[in-house]
Amino acid sequence: MSVQIRPEEKSEFPVIYDLIKTAFETAPVSDGTEQDFADKLRAGAGYVPELALVAEDESGAIIGHIMLTKMPVKTAEGAYEALLLAPISVVLGHRGKGIGTQMIETVFAKASEMDFGAVILAGDPGYYERFGFKTSTEFGIKNTNGFPDENMMMCELVSGALDGVSGTIHFEL
Repeated sequence: MSVQIRPEEKSEFPVIYDLIKTAFETAPVSDGTEQDFADKLRAGAGYVPELALVAEDESGAIIGHIMLTKMPVKTAEGAYEALLLAPISVVLGHRGKGIGTQMIETVFAKASEMDFGAVILAGDPGYYERFGFKTSTEFGIKNTNGFPDENMMMCELVSGALDGVSGTIHFEL
């Protein structure tokens, strides 16, 4: 399927809000507030507009959304600036067509170009391991939000980016 992936626009925030809400209604794990979480991330100091992308189909309809925001890892030496992948959404009728993969690959390439070294997420290992994610504890990084260790994952965008980094992740908005 041919999709265009591009930065989100402010005028599209209501459409994106609805897309995330609808997408997570059929997600195996959801607390129903993912759309509100995206709005809070967008309003926070960690928002990076260049790393908040939408996928459009041939008709121009928005069928997917992904966002990376700055998320520090607290270390003994200070903060290591990583990125949080949350949320990623694809409308139900377009799932299983590689759109999520295309969005992840595109946003990771942009983040690498911007000199970010690592990405954090809370998600399904069965899905995210194919993108190079491992449990954060494998990198010596724990979370303080109560997420199970197997679901708190990290990926190096640059090989060795997390060498010598250890600390904690805490989702503060």
